[in-house]
Amino acid sequence: MKIVLVTDAWQPQVNGVVTTLVELARELAGAGHTVEVIHPGLFRTRPCPGYEGIDLAVRPGPGLARMLDAFAPDAIHLATEGPLGWAGRRYCLQRGLAFTTAFHTRFPEILQAALRIPLAWGYALFRHFHRPSSGVMVPTEGVLRMLAGRGFRNLRPWTHGVDTTLFQFHAQPLQGAPLKGLARPVALYVGRVSYEKNIDAFLALDLPGTKVVCGVGPVLGSLKQRYPEVHWLGLLPRDQLAQVYAAADLFVFPSLSETFGLVMAEAMACGTPVAAFPVDGPLEVLGRRSPDWEGLLGGALDRDLQQACEKAIKVPREQARLRALDFSWAHASAVFASHLVPARRQRPGQAEPVPPAAVTQLSSSG
Repeated sequence: MKIVLVTDAWQPQVNGVVTTLVELARELAGAGHTVEVIHPGLFRTRPCPGYEGIDLAVRPGPGLARMLDAFAPDAIHLATEGPLGWAGRRYCLQRGLAFTTAFHTRFPEILQAALRIPLAWGYALFRHFHRPSSGVMVPTEGVLRMLAGRGFRNLRPWTHGVDTTLFQFHAQPLQGAPLKGLARPVALYVGRVSYEKNIDAFLALDLPGTKVVCGVGPVLGSLKQRYPEVHWLGLLPRDQLAQVYAAADLFVFPSLSETFGLVMAEAMACGTPVAAFPVDGPLEVLGRRSPDWEGLLGGALDRDLQQACEKAIKVPREQARLRALDFSWAHASAVFASHLVPARRQRPGQAEPVPPAAVTQLSSSG
């Protein structure tokens, strides 16, 4: 099957959406599908206003149309709601082609935090973007219910995975580089250093040891000035990032507006337990209770983040790893494939699912 992924998020950007799509493309290709990724690097770009490190395609419509005409995909997936996503949507509607979409990021919350755009306006725009989609893939049940309550339709439950080979288990936190010499325990945050991540809730905690932040973003400079005692690592290659996860005693995830939170699964894969608020994302990632431990497998949830940290650091590292093993990219890709629809339907107005054989092929490849 020829599958095209149209995305405004792709390398060299570093975020959970990029990781998800890279892994997805790899799994699909490994299962024998031909995958074409149309991304900003194929176009003239300009920086996203107020969001350092993210470049957006400028007027991509004509170029994208030529690429799609040449590739003639069997299935079209619009992964993001940026310029490329909107251009892909317009292309499909003009030609009467069916497509699927995904809700990866709560951009209405980002727009509210960064630009004070009312939340209702942001969700109205995104509801309009996704309305003609034959299937809107959503990574957690909580976000699916939220979107349904806001009038989104054709929602499809999806999930994400974690590379448990790259993010290897360590029964004890690594004591050498890259966190050598830092006072223990080490509490770690990994992710975009941005408006919507609620990082202040972590940095303001009264925790023993050292706080470490790994990532870049538009509020990095102001946070470094306000919290000079924090150890700031910036952006790291993924192999080095795996070592940082493994060296931490605790991973703190302060966000209140995530759709999933892939970094939590990566931390748990290394054995590092997670502290988070009981909101969408953490509820899904940490939500399974341990049969051998009085609490959640991967860490702890609490409306008081300080309490969540004090509980999570007591979770055995083996329990955190066990929860990470629940997330497989092979399974996530099989679910994704099951939601795809043929771009050229046999009967107008009626979406037909991808044949089950395609899903079976994907599942067996993992």
